[in-house]
Amino acid sequence: MSQFIYASPRKYVQGAGVLDQLGPQVAELGDSAFLIADDRVWKLIGDRTSRTMDSAGIRYHQALFNGESSNNEIQRLADQAREAGSRLVIGLGGGKTLDTAKAVADELDQPVVIVPTIASTDAPCSALSVIYTDAGVFESYRFYKRNPDLVLVDTLVCARAPIRLFASGIADGLATFVEAQAVKRSHAESMVGGAPTIAGMAIAEACETTLLTWGLSACEAVKRQVVTPAVEAVVEANTLLSGLGFENAGLAGAHAIHNGFTAIDGDIHHLTHGEKVAYGTLTQMVLEQRSDTEIARYVRFYRAIGMPTTLAEMHLETVERDRLVRIGKLANSDGDTLKNLDPTLTAEEIADALVAVDALSQSLT
Repeated sequence: MSQFIYASPRKYVQGAGVLDQLGPQVAELGDSAFLIADDRVWKLIGDRTSRTMDSAGIRYHQALFNGESSNNEIQRLADQAREAGSRLVIGLGGGKTLDTAKAVADELDQPVVIVPTIASTDAPCSALSVIYTDAGVFESYRFYKRNPDLVLVDTLVCARAPIRLFASGIADGLATFVEAQAVKRSHAESMVGGAPTIAGMAIAEACETTLLTWGLSACEAVKRQVVTPAVEAVVEANTLLSGLGFENAGLAGAHAIHNGFTAIDGDIHHLTHGEKVAYGTLTQMVLEQRSDTEIARYVRFYRAIGMPTTLAEMHLETVERDRLVRIGKLANSDGDTLKNLDPTLTAEEIADALVAVDALSQSLT
């Protein structure tokens, strides 16, 4: 008999200017915090963060993130947090910073607060981290016994980030329902170890509907660094709906193929997470024989928001066949989620689909 599991953060707060509420929100969890951020993020919001923490009477230690969510980085920061004697962990920044903060909190068995400064990934709300080697090659997923205690998203901060990152979040979010449908169809498990719930599937579908309805207008507003109702809706879809959707309804081909891209070197690694997930989503759609009309709709939408849909845009236009197969082999590894799409797929079939996406995209006007 299948079991159905649904997981979510304890609290989600979103709005323009809510970063100034961080201190009072954190005070509900503890009075001594270990803050993890990279140098760029600290320069961007460090003063505001310090003020809101000071005003709430919270002691804090600020640590610099080195850029890779690797086991070595996690252990380095966990050792610092122990030495600081903090009682909770706060991650501020992008996906790898947030994944590292969750891992550090897990090492210490402490509450974790997540403050994304970009609406570019579905990392903030989940009870897992993607772990890479120090060189940036996908290694594994790390799962936790609880989701973040607080996710606080200042939409004005997100709207002032580069438009490429905002659009990348949309691309990441658009994988949610595509992958969820594959998990449901194959009777696989979600990322929380149960069958997809009705709620998880509904949230995944709402994520896709929201992004296809308001994604383009939200991108145009963010280009001008303003927050509109469309921007609020898309930030919620990128962050909350995508996070709840992928965790409770599952992952399949799109993210596994993204991880497969880490098997090769080159300029592809200058692309964002969402840009690589976009191509992975199209590749999954080819592998599951979705209609030309449906794939073309996604291709045209991706183009409109500046996402890659050809091998040239992925910096793979001259890649040798054996390297495409290498991508397929890593994507198809036992530790990843491609088998939720189809356990019989081969690395060669995945390589063929990578080429087929390019061919179809180039045929469309």
